[in-house]
Parts: sequence; structure tokens; C-alpha cells
Amino acid sequence: MYTDPIADFLTRVRNAQRAGHKVVDIPASNLKKEITRVLFEQGYIRKYKFLEEGPQGLIKIALKYDKARRPAIQELVRVSRPGLRNYTQVNNMPRVKNGLGVAILSTPKGVMTDKSAAHMNVGGEVLCYVF
Repeated sequence: MYTDPIADFLTRVRNAQRAGHKVVDIPASNLKKEITRVLFEQGYIRKYKFLEEGPQGLIKIALKYDKARRPAIQELVRVSRPGLRNYTQVNNMPRVKNGLGVAILSTPKGVMTDKSAAHMNVGGEVLCYVF
């Protein structure tokens, strides 16, 4: 049994892209649904669907590739983890790949990107980097 569901989510997406899969199924939770929504809004995944199957539901994610079959997500990095939480204030927001990547944060106003959090003037827990 795994103890970090967000790391499991990111690993499933990473492995599916490396294997060239078009779709990946992930056990659902509210936080994973919000991370999926942010990835879709930022254009890293093609589409997603929430299914009410099994005890906790399922997230079906259609992965996005370019014409050369390279994945849209080059790298997914888990930042905050259960053993070492990583929080940031609005004036100390992380820059991912010099602004080309996205940091996904869990804030008091919901899960959002680093740019959205800075715009709304809130800090929070840095969940992961996507680039």
C-alpha cells in the first residue's frame, strides 16, 4: 500500500507517457481531481473524465502528445511529500524552468497554478512541478 497518493498519481501519468499509452486510469480523490483539472486547463493533457466506479471512483486521463509522439509533459516532479511538506508565501513563489513550467499549489482558495496563486495573492503547499 502506498502512503503518498499524489506521488502515485504523478507516477502513473509519467509511466503511461513513457509507455506511449493514450489513456491512463487513476483511483480518484478530490485532490487528484483538482490536480487533473489544473493539468487540463494548462494544456498538459487532452481531456479527462471522472467515473463513479468502485469504492472511490476513477479518473480517466487522455494523454497529449505532439506529432513526433513526444509527451506534452516533459517532467512531473513531486515537491511536497508526507515526510517533508513544502510551503511557500506569495512573495517567495517558485519559478519552474524560468517561467516555462508550472508549479501546482494547494492554497486556502483551492488547487491552482503558481501564477494564479500570485494573482490571487495567496500562498500554500507546493504539490508538484510540471514542465
